[in-house]
Amino acid sequence: MQLKGRHLLNSTDFSVEELYSIIELAQKIAKKPEDYSEKCKGRIMAALFYEPSTRTRLSFEAAMKRLGGDVIGFPEMSTSSESKGESIADTVRIVACYSDIIVMRHHVPFVPHKISEHIRVPFINAGDGSNQHPTQTLADIFTIYKYKKKLSNLKIGFCGDLKYGRTVHSLIKTMDRYENNIFECISPDCLKIPDDLRREIKSPLRERECLEDVLGELDILYMTRIQKERFEDLDEYERIKGYYILTKEKMENAKEDAMILHPLPRVDEIHESVDDDPRAYYFKQARAGMYMRMSLILHLLGLN
Repeated sequence: MQLKGRHLLNSTDFSVEELYSIIELAQKIAKKPEDYSEKCKGRIMAALFYEPSTRTRLSFEAAMKRLGGDVIGFPEMSTSSESKGESIADTVRIVACYSDIIVMRHHVPFVPHKISEHIRVPFINAGDGSNQHPTQTLADIFTIYKYKKKLSNLKIGFCGDLKYGRTVHSLIKTMDRYENNIFECISPDCLKIPDDLRREIKSPLRERECLEDVLGELDILYMTRIQKERFEDLDEYERIKGYYILTKEKMENAKEDAMILHPLPRVDEIHESVDDDPRAYYFKQARAGMYMRMSLILHLLGLN
């Protein structure tokens, strides 16, 4: 089955049925990766990252190479013709001449959406400023489904930076499409979920400031870091950094089958002592992202 549409720009671009098909293929790849090692032989992926990235960039590159394809891109954007004054749109159009699929991250919201209008090859939004991060959401829902065996009837806590956190914005929109989910949005007042997003969500959504008040009720806790790079006023960042820190002691109040997720990187919001807790899934979540991106590439190229 090939997905409708050629691009992935928003976390809700694919139907619920399509998301299940991507998850199903990712499960097959994870179970027997050798069966897919030459699926993209002769294909080229362009990775255009205008913002720093570790997990997303490397997992996309690993995904394409594990599928037998090749990857092109710039070691840093200053080495491209953008330094000569070329527009981003022109750069991406040129790159599309040399590649079969393009992955792009940009620090300005909606830039990938605008660029995609000019691109004929499949185009993937790997994060656009504080707006969305749809492929991280694929990693998130794959992890949840793999270990919870469901995507509905869950109480999910989103904790930390809910204002600028594009991973939160994407995931909450996606999980809102499944039945009987409840969202607990935990943040300081200055980092609350945006009003327009809150109005868009149909599932029950509660806002609170204290993590301890709800930790024992959560099936999933999605921790996020306070993003220094999103603040214009660094004094405000200094004031609220370290506002939430999940510790081994606090985990004593969490449910026995709770899942702790984090899109990473972390700063200090999850203490390293939590890493050995069997309820800590964030490193498994990172590996799941590679398999989901392998599945996504195959779907968009029609090779599944």
